[in-house]
Amino acid sequence: MTKKKETTRPTEGELEILAFLWERGSATVREVYEAISASRPMVYTGILKLMQIMTDKGLVIRDESARAHVYRANVAKEETERRFVRELSQRLFSGSAAQLALRALEIEPASEEQLVEIRKLLARKKQEANR
Repeated sequence: MTKKKETTRPTEGELEILAFLWERGSATVREVYEAISASRPMVYTGILKLMQIMTDKGLVIRDESARAHVYRANVAKEETERRFVRELSQRLFSGSAAQLALRALEIEPASEEQLVEIRKLLARKKQEANR
């Protein structure tokens, strides 16, 4: 049986680029540079090098068919979020997702819409546990 190779864990800088690509869909290095440098000092070549590294890691895919290469995320936002939450839960809460959720809700209040989604998830988890 072949084990699926896990994608490299993105760094903070890579996550910033991925967040932009998840929102936008695809972008050139120039577009990513302009978006990120609007909020903090950054050099174009720094973004270019980081995106080349991300391509090598398999975090993004580069379309080289046009003069300006277009990049898009090669990892799903939801799976990346799950991975980080799982790691955080294991490191700080002995693997207890419930404890992590409780702490998160203590820090940042949830909207009514989010509370509805949380209740649905809890009901689904309860059903699964009773099977």
